[in-house]
Amino acid sequence: MTENKAEETALGSTKIDFSMMEDAVGYRLRRAQLAVFQHFNETFAAKGLRPTDFAVLLLLTRNQGSKQSEVAEALGIQRANFVAIVDGLEHKGFVERRKSDLDRRVQSLYITDAGLAYLNELMPIWQEHEGRLLAQLGGPEARDQLIGLLKKLYD
Repeated sequence: MTENKAEETALGSTKIDFSMMEDAVGYRLRRAQLAVFQHFNETFAAKGLRPTDFAVLLLLTRNQGSKQSEVAEALGIQRANFVAIVDGLEHKGFVERRKSDLDRRVQSLYITDAGLAYLNELMPIWQEHEGRLLAQLGGPEARDQLIGLLKKLYD
């Protein structure tokens, strides 16, 4: 099935001409992002995990004590939305907020032992997810090339 046919099927019986968008970078990036997130969500559905939750836990493994605002910025999440994400992870016992020693108004984030144990459970699932993407791209060289190109777009 061609990509246009897949898009037509996804939209029902309506025949939409996508030919003007076939080479649009933004359109292709968005479609790729949707496909990757759909697979991630299907892969992690049984664990009740969203991509942003996973990203926060993964980031905190190497950045214990980072300011809540720094983590939000690093992940490109608005602060107001990030508070709800951290609330959920804190409620599950995976993340802990602590007042900064330097500025009591600042919240620092720490992954808990329960969060680390949970993340360790998730790593093989994530590696399988990444392996599937790598296979679709054609191997490590293609992944490295894609990552290099994507970095050029946002660095």
